[in-house]
Amino acid sequence: MAPPPAPQTMKERILQTADKLFYLQGIRAIGVDTIAAEIGISKRTLYNHFPSKDALIKAYLERRFVHASPSDKPPAEQILATFDSLERRFAARDFRGCPFVNAVAELGPADRAVKKIAIAFKESRRLWFRDRLNELGVAEADALATQLVLLVDGSIAQDLVRDDPAMARAAKEAAKVLLRNAGVDVEDAKVAKERKDAIRHP
Repeated sequence: MAPPPAPQTMKERILQTADKLFYLQGIRAIGVDTIAAEIGISKRTLYNHFPSKDALIKAYLERRFVHASPSDKPPAEQILATFDSLERRFAARDFRGCPFVNAVAELGPADRAVKKIAIAFKESRRLWFRDRLNELGVAEADALATQLVLLVDGSIAQDLVRDDPAMARAAKEAAKVLLRNAGVDVEDAKVAKERKDAIRHP
């Protein structure tokens, strides 16, 4: 039998609560008083773990910064699966866009610490695309990776305005066009399966 999970530390509870409130309601809209009250602690206790709201914001964004890892699927399939994942995320009731873009939009470009984290996150996603494109032997992998992240961010913005998860599907179709133009053999998984079945059972 697996051991029970370790109880959350106070610091983890504060950060988890801040994450939820900052993302769903906005960084400017939520003060440390609200976070402390939500947990049932004093502001002094919160400040013992995070000396300022700025420090808590930085920790919140760092918590959201998860590096994407490659899988054992073909590179083109991994790239297109990004948009399938976006469509599922768009359909979730708690989707409020990209937390890094939201933070920069709320706090402004003058907040260098926040902007630095946001740029690092966006660049990590672009480099993930570039690495998959390099695996495919695409000549202009760097430029195409930039175009793909623009499709990702564009679909997020469109979904927020339209509340329509199909924006991710539209971005996926545009990504297919870009990949084909770069010489990548892009085949719909359903079509590929039907073709394999036809070969096995002529």
